Amino acid sequence: MSETERFPSGTGRLLAGVAWVVLLLGLWLWGRGPGDVPAGAAGTAVGDMAAAGRPPRVVLPPAHPPRAAAEPRRLDIPALGIRLPVTQDGHGRPGAVGWHADGVAPGEPGAALMTASSGLRGAGTLEPGRKIRVARANAATAEFTVEDVQVRPGERFDARQAHEPRRAGRAELLLVVCGEDPGPTGGGCTADAVVSAYLTATGP
Repeated sequence: MSETERFPSGTGRLLAGVAWVVLLLGLWLWGRGPGDVPAGAAGTAVGDMAAAGRPPRVVLPPAHPPRAAAEPRRLDIPALGIRLPVTQDGHGRPGAVGWHADGVAPGEPGAALMTASSGLRGAGTLEPGRKIRVARANAATAEFTVEDVQVRPGERFDARQAHEPRRAGRAELLLVVCGEDPGPTGGGCTADAVVSAYLTATGP
């Protein structure tokens, strides 16, 4: 028998290999369901799968038109169970919130500034979307929605520099509280938490 008869040519071996690959691929596809996806295959995720692993996005409400000036009387933060009277000394006393009366009042155009030395524990942890309500002297309530919270070193932050509004034409509220309290033996607050909010509703 000649060498040509004993062994197929290189072209023949190649064609035979291709035929086996096509056959095996056809059998594999035939045995799979229409919804099967190979492990690790990339695709377009929709619905809950697309949101997996991402923090939920908070959709903030639109700003409410500013109101006429009226003195604040009480500050409420429902999420924290806080309900405190407001004074006009600008710094607040124990159990009260201080309003900087030389600036704008909560609810009128501009950034109203309020501070508290105590009684607002946890306010620095407020998340965007939480509500802050200010009862005003005209018997109306101004409801603000938290936009963000920033912690700044206490010795470097001058609360009176915060009067500038973040967006022109809005009624805004800046609430400055203790963001890092070292405790009774630590010598006082070491950092301020600045809660930025804006007017989103009014009511009785």
